[in-house]
Amino acid sequence: MRKPLATRLEVAEYLGVPVATLDRWAHHGTGPAYRKIGRHTRYRWEDVETWIEQQAAGGTGQARPA
Repeated sequence: MRKPLATRLEVAEYLGVPVATLDRWAHHGTGPAYRKIGRHTRYRWEDVETWIEQQAAGGTGQARPA
């Protein structure tokens, strides 16, 4: 069964940050990966969890050039 996509509000609550912080991270490309579906921003929970693990490991959440 697929997990539903999360809204920016749901992810902000999960991470304990304001929605404005997610907006800023998205603008700077430093937050969890997200998708635009029409005019809506959605996150896959596995991308959020991966981003959290990268933060714990000192990563930036961004792909690095080869």
